[in-house]
Amino acid sequence: SRVFCQSCGRQYSMDYMLDKSHWKKNACTPLCGECGGVLKPDVVLYEEPLDDTLMRKSIKAISEADTLIIGGTSLAVYPAAGFIRYFRGKHLVVINKTETRADRSAELVLRTPIGETMSAAVGAL
Repeated sequence: SRVFCQSCGRQYSMDYMLDKSHWKKNACTPLCGECGGVLKPDVVLYEEPLDDTLMRKSIKAISEADTLIIGGTSLAVYPAAGFIRYFRGKHLVVINKTETRADRSAELVLRTPIGETMSAAVGAL
């Protein structure tokens, strides 16, 4: 995973972030070695807004795709869960350990962990 400084944008490794020698004293906050800004993993956390440009590009790609693979999600967290409504292609695949609302529309449903499924697929190549 990538980690970046929220102030200056410098990127760090996850190992750097987890090394407590880089953390603010008496706090659970890793800091940038350059500017002292707070470090954050390059992921969207629950209730954080999604990047508008990235959302538009994702919607465009989904709407133009012939095949869409949905993996490892319950399709319950919005707005990302709503992206499926833009899919107009022919082949919908759902890979998730539990039932999703997209199952009834899917051409293929696999009730397996996404990591195991993708590892097996890559190993079969």
